[in-house]
Amino acid sequence: MNKPDFKNDLMPLKDMLFRLAMRITLDRAEAEDVTEDTLIRVWNKRDEWSKIKSVEAYAMTICRNLALDRSQKREAMNVSLEEHDNEAPDNDDGPHEKMVRSERLRWVHKFFQELPEKQRTVMQLRDIEEKNIKETAEIIGISEQDVKVTLFRARQTIRNKLQKLENYGL
Repeated sequence: MNKPDFKNDLMPLKDMLFRLAMRITLDRAEAEDVTEDTLIRVWNKRDEWSKIKSVEAYAMTICRNLALDRSQKREAMNVSLEEHDNEAPDNDDGPHEKMVRSERLRWVHKFFQELPEKQRTVMQLRDIEEKNIKETAEIIGISEQDVKVTLFRARQTIRNKLQKLENYGL
């Protein structure tokens, strides 16, 4: 590996680390702190980068662990993710369709937050960060098969809860 460079090697990871921290901590300020701490820790270990297979996976692991530590210390995690509802694609649907889609997205966010931590993290890495199975397994420290099973269960749980919600009263 060439001489480590903060701007070229670590700054491209900043947004991805922030999104991971945000999903775990559910708090923007806390996620920013976790991201900064992660970047500092990874940079301080730059002399050992040659021994690390993937600096990105290493950074994601540190970020995940720091975010989990901080979120476990916080008792109240009632921060809403409604500010992210605007990320859904905006089609030329009528007001009713937009309202239904917005409500559905709100429920998906709610159900996602209710998942066990492991399922949330796997789903975050695979579906949001678009990591492959191998990268996800390395970051979390589990087998590739466990990633597949965990992702299946997470998606199935959300799907079942949505179906139950939508079929309520039928």
